[in-house]
Amino acid sequence: MGAELQSLTDADGGQYMSMGDPRFWSGRAPLLFPNVGRLAGDFLRVDGKAYPMPKHGFARCARFDLFSHDVDTARFRLTDSAATRAAYPFAFALDMVFCLDRASLTMTATIGNPSDVPLPASFGFHPAFAWPLPGGCAREDHEIRFARDEPSRLSRVRPDGLIELSTRPSPVSGNSFRLDDALFTDDALVWQSLESRSLQYGCADGPALDIDFPDTPSLGIWTKPGAAFICIEPWAGYADPVGFAGNFADKPGVFTVAPGDTVSFRMTVTVRR
Repeated sequence: MGAELQSLTDADGGQYMSMGDPRFWSGRAPLLFPNVGRLAGDFLRVDGKAYPMPKHGFARCARFDLFSHDVDTARFRLTDSAATRAAYPFAFALDMVFCLDRASLTMTATIGNPSDVPLPASFGFHPAFAWPLPGGCAREDHEIRFARDEPSRLSRVRPDGLIELSTRPSPVSGNSFRLDDALFTDDALVWQSLESRSLQYGCADGPALDIDFPDTPSLGIWTKPGAAFICIEPWAGYADPVGFAGNFADKPGVFTVAPGDTVSFRMTVTVRR
């Protein structure tokens, strides 16, 4: 269901993923397609017609086909159907490949357009990692360290999930910030345009995850205060800005897959113990 990653453990059984505590959030690593975030009125608009579309799209609740697997790789595929076309009137193929290489897991999403018309889409990863990570480091000592300085202010998310036109201060000092529940009382931290394409999550002198996302320009970081997870979400796209009511293809953050072409997005997680 949803080709959703359920668990990431080391050889000693240490669990690096959320276990989906329903008191906070039952998700673990949903895939966001064909939209990231909320659309105004929960409608996707194409040529003036409105199609009902939930927050983060339908892929996370769709059954993928497992079309091949071996000892270190699994390949899943979701294609359009009458049900998807009722919300998203396009032909598509979404392939998800999970590949293990020693201490690294690489997830690759490939969106294909088998039709003769352009395919507008957004895509996002949404994995929830354990907070604290296994290994004895205190929860309050976990931080995010970007590959580059990140001086930009953040997008402001309204209670209805849309993006405000105004921005909010960033907790980043230079290239890093310490995680704290208070950062998430007003929803996710959202960078529409990020300088970095990699980061490290964890403790300076303890366990950590190296996270690479070379193909996605936006990033969300989210939790619910008190929960034992932190979501680190590379995105190609984001929620509707306040006041946007145009066609989905014209929405900020949406990319287009040319007829007969594909677009791929990668995310690699490497465990550092």
